[in-house]
Amino acid sequence: MRPSAFVDTCRPLVQPRPRLLLVYLFYIVEEMSKGRYFGELELMVLLTLVRLGDGAYGVPISKDLRNIAGREVALGSVYAALDRLEQKGFVTSMLGDPTPERGGRAKRYFRVTRAGLKALRMTRTVLTNLWRGVPLLEGERA
Repeated sequence: MRPSAFVDTCRPLVQPRPRLLLVYLFYIVEEMSKGRYFGELELMVLLTLVRLGDGAYGVPISKDLRNIAGREVALGSVYAALDRLEQKGFVTSMLGDPTPERGGRAKRYFRVTRAGLKALRMTRTVLTNLWRGVPLLEGERA
């Protein structure tokens, strides 16, 4: 028997699977969270910010969502969506000067970035293409 044949017979029948290191798992999850797509609230907040223009902050965004979209959104949810949009690079923020009517607290103003506008345009195109040809919306019956 040649030496390599002996080694081949000693190998286990089932090869062990390579292990996915925890570091790689966190990297994969982090990359997935940087997605290019919007959640429903993120899309509504970003569109409202575009409508209001530069320098909008949480309260007017929340009021506009209630008035235009008919949706009551908690202020904390608006700021959470704005934080996610900022992490994705779709908006930027800056702190204004403290105001006496807010007890000396500064407002955080938001502005849509070029990447945010590009993502909105892409989303509009994708959604328009998806809606096109849906039978229930073109007069056909279910």
